[in-house]
Amino acid sequence: MELTSIIITTHNRPQLLERAVASAFLAGTNVEVIVVDDASTDDTAKICRRMSGIKYVRVDRNQQVAGARNLGLLVSIGEYITFLDDDDVRLPGSLDRQVKLLEADPKAGLIYGQAVLDDQSGQPTPEIYPQVCPQGDVFWKLLGRNFIPCGSVVFRRSCLDRVGLLDHCLAGLDDWDLWIRIAELYPMLALAEPVTHWRKSTPASQQGTSRAAAIVSKSVRQFRQVWQKLPRVTNTSPEMKRHAWQRFSQNMGAHLSYEVLRSLRHRQPAQATKNLFALLRLGPLVFVQLLRANDAHSPL
Repeated sequence: MELTSIIITTHNRPQLLERAVASAFLAGTNVEVIVVDDASTDDTAKICRRMSGIKYVRVDRNQQVAGARNLGLLVSIGEYITFLDDDDVRLPGSLDRQVKLLEADPKAGLIYGQAVLDDQSGQPTPEIYPQVCPQGDVFWKLLGRNFIPCGSVVFRRSCLDRVGLLDHCLAGLDDWDLWIRIAELYPMLALAEPVTHWRKSTPASQQGTSRAAAIVSKSVRQFRQVWQKLPRVTNTSPEMKRHAWQRFSQNMGAHLSYEVLRSLRHRQPAQATKNLFALLRLGPLVFVQLLRANDAHSPL
């Protein structure tokens, strides 16, 4: 089985990092574990230097997640590549199962799986995401919504030769952008079983939900300035383009609606207000999504 590079980026979370690294070594039989220390100011460097078997890369200026992942990509040598956040874990043997399926289908660019959602203490919840795992030509589905957990993906190094590295200016949606660029050129595979544990964010956790309004605004700019100019979009009919924007904007509206109510439940009125104004900027048609928000998990 070909070598798989597991790229773990970290910043000031050594208490979580060791668990992620241990899970990476258990996930496959032929793995290269790369830890990119993104300018940590605590004991992360000391802890990493005493970990055996990892390839340790440290930068002194914070690159944010996309930039740090790109550094990991540049030093990696595996034929297959996956990302793992320092607060998440890979399930034992999961990489071997995914790589085997990817090797059996040379036309596929990547394979993804499901994620068990953990709470902030790292305990698993009953939630699995996504419930449905589309595969094949998923370009148009991905253009409307990111249903792929980042830590569940294994992709071919050869894809990067055609689509390039992550966009380091897209913190928070760099992975979605990469999946879209790969999906435009390659079919995708899905393994409909959990392969990773993904720590669920809350409005108070300083993870993605605390920046929902900013991420949605960035997503809208990316859709209008980049994604809708991709060849598969520019070469399609005006009706398909309208449908693509409609699906995308409705998803953004649903996400913001959910975050408005969740912020209010967590007594975070400032975040709720930011999300509400971002929702209003999407337009009156998507504002009705506020009335449909529910307790379902709502990642972008």
